Amino acid sequence: MTQLETAMAILMKTFDTCAAGEGKKDSLSKAEAKKMLEKELPTLLKASKNPDEVDKLLKGLDFDGDSEVEFTEYVVLVAALTCACHGRCAKK
Repeated sequence: MTQLETAMAILMKTFDTCAAGEGKKDSLSKAEAKKMLEKELPTLLKASKNPDEVDKLLKGLDFDGDSEVEFTEYVVLVAALTCACHGRCAKK
């Protein structure tokens, strides 16, 4: 597999592993999402000066307001964070 294919496979596996912890296997509960962010993005969260950053991220992830994070919402988060880290997001 190429590096990009490997990265995509890791994104899918990470979501599936985290979503398998509670109820629905195709979405993350708030608790699963919070645990995933703390486990998988510790450096980014520690760099934040706001201790409530995880809750803000979770609230922003739930685009449809169903209190769960579906795979597409998860992918948007990862893409947005990647852009922010790479310095390519448009500044408001």
